[in-house]
Amino acid sequence: MNEIVEDLRAALWSVWNRRWLALAVTWALCVLGWLAVALFPNSYESRARIFVQLDDVLAQQIGIGAGDRKRDIERVTQTLTSAINLEKVIRSTVIGQDITSDRDMEAAVEKLAENIKVKSTQDNLFEITATSGRGDLSDAANAQLAQNIVQKLIDIFREDNLGGTKGEMRETIAFLDAQLAARQKDLEAAEQRRLTFEAQHPELIGGAAAIQARLSATRDELRGVEADLAAAQSSLAAIEGQLAATPRVIAGAGDGGARGALAQVQSNLVSLKARGLTDNHPDVIAATKQVEGLKRQAEAEGDRGASNNPAYASLAAMRVERQANVQALRARSAALNAEIMSVTASQAMEPGVAAEAQRISRDYDVLRGQYEKLLQDREELRLRGQVETERSAVKFEVIDPPTSPRVPAAPNRPLLLIGVLLLGAGAGCGAGFGLTQLRGSFATSAQLERALDLPVIGAVSHTSTDATRAVEVKKLKIFIVAAAALVGLFLILMAAEFVQRGLVG
Repeated sequence: MNEIVEDLRAALWSVWNRRWLALAVTWALCVLGWLAVALFPNSYESRARIFVQLDDVLAQQIGIGAGDRKRDIERVTQTLTSAINLEKVIRSTVIGQDITSDRDMEAAVEKLAENIKVKSTQDNLFEITATSGRGDLSDAANAQLAQNIVQKLIDIFREDNLGGTKGEMRETIAFLDAQLAARQKDLEAAEQRRLTFEAQHPELIGGAAAIQARLSATRDELRGVEADLAAAQSSLAAIEGQLAATPRVIAGAGDGGARGALAQVQSNLVSLKARGLTDNHPDVIAATKQVEGLKRQAEAEGDRGASNNPAYASLAAMRVERQANVQALRARSAALNAEIMSVTASQAMEPGVAAEAQRISRDYDVLRGQYEKLLQDREELRLRGQVETERSAVKFEVIDPPTSPRVPAAPNRPLLLIGVLLLGAGAGCGAGFGLTQLRGSFATSAQLERALDLPVIGAVSHTSTDATRAVEVKKLKIFIVAAAALVGLFLILMAAEFVQRGLVG
C-alpha cells in the first residue's frame, strides 16, 4: 500500500513538474477538438405517428377485408419512400431550390432516403421519422425542414390511401366498360353466325357437344321406353292369360248343370296354376281333362239359364287398354330410333358441317363466358368503389403531428465538449508524466533505492530564495489564469450551445 501511495505521489509530482507542457498540450487538443466539434452540423429529427383503422363490417361483406386493407397499407408503407414520392418531397421543400439537373435530383433522393424511416410500431400505428442536418442551413431552418418533410410524407400517405384509390377505381371501371362494349359486339356477331347456321342445319343445333348430349339423352329415353314396353307386353300377356281362363258367360243362380261345374273346375285350375304347378302336374292334368269334358257338356246343354260374366268383361277392357299402351310405346320407340339414326347419319355424312357447328358453338360459349365475367367484375368494382367513397374502410388519424425539434438529434455537442476537455486534460497529464519518465529522474528517494537496489543514505532538499519564490508565485498565477481561461472557454462554448438551442425553440 505504501508503494502505491508513493507511486501516486511520484506521478503527481511528475505531472506538476511538467505542468506547463501538460497545460500547453491540453490547450492545443481542446482548441482543435472544440473546433472540430463546432464544424459538425446539427441534425434535427422530426417524427409523427399515424393511426389507421382497418376494420369495417360493410366493407368485409363486399369482399374488402381487413387483410386486403392491411396489404394495401403495407404496400403504401414500402412505397412511401420510393424515388417518385421522395422527388415530390424534394420539390415541395427548400431541398429542391438548388436542384438543376437529373443527377442532382438523384443524389438528393438518395441522401433523403437515408434520412427517412417509416416503420410500423403496432398493428395499426405507423411512425414516420425524418432527419435534416444540412450544413448550408441554420439550426432553425434544419428543424423546420425536418418537420416539413414529415408533413409532406403524411400528405402523400393520406393521398395514396384515401384519395388515390378513387381515381384508380374510376379508371378501372372505365376500362371494363370499354372491354364490355367490345365483347358485346363480338358476342352479337357470334350469336348471329350461330342463328344463321342453326337455320341452315337445324339437326346440328348446338354443335357437336350439344348433339352428343342430345344423342345421349335420346338413348337414355329409348332405354326407358323399351323397359316400359317390355313391362307393358308382360302385363298384356298376363291379362290375356287370365282372360283365356275366364268364361264369357256363367250359369244362373241355383243351376247345377254343366256350366256351373265347368266354372268351378276352371276356378280350381286357375288356383293350381297360381300355386306354381306346371301343365305336367297330375292335378293340373286331371283338372284340364275335367274342363274339356265339362265344356262339351255345356255346349250340349246350350245357353239355357246362362248370363254374361262381369269378370270377363272387366278383363277384356283391361286388355284393350294395355294393348293401346303397348302400341303407343312401340310408336315412341320407333320415333326415338329414327331420330338417333337421322342425327348419326347427319354427322357421318357431313363431318365438316358438324365441326363448323362445334366451332361456332365453342366461340359463342367462350365469348359469352368472358362477357358475363367482365360484367360481374364491373358491378363488383362499382359497388366496392361506392363503399370506399361513401363509407371508407380506412379511418386515418394523425395521433402525433410532426414534432418541431428544439434539441439536435446529433451530435450531442455538450457531451462532445466535455469529452474533448477531459481528453485534452488527460493527454496533457500523460505528456508531462511521459516526459519525466524519459528523462530518467526520480521523484523520491524510495524510487531511486528500488531502481538501483542500493541503500540511499540521504537526500538534499531544494531551497529557494525570496526572489526565486516570488518568481514561482508569479508563474503559478499565470498557470492558474491559463487553466482558468481554458475552463472559461469551455463554459462559454457550453453557454453558446444552450443559447443556440433556445433560439431554435
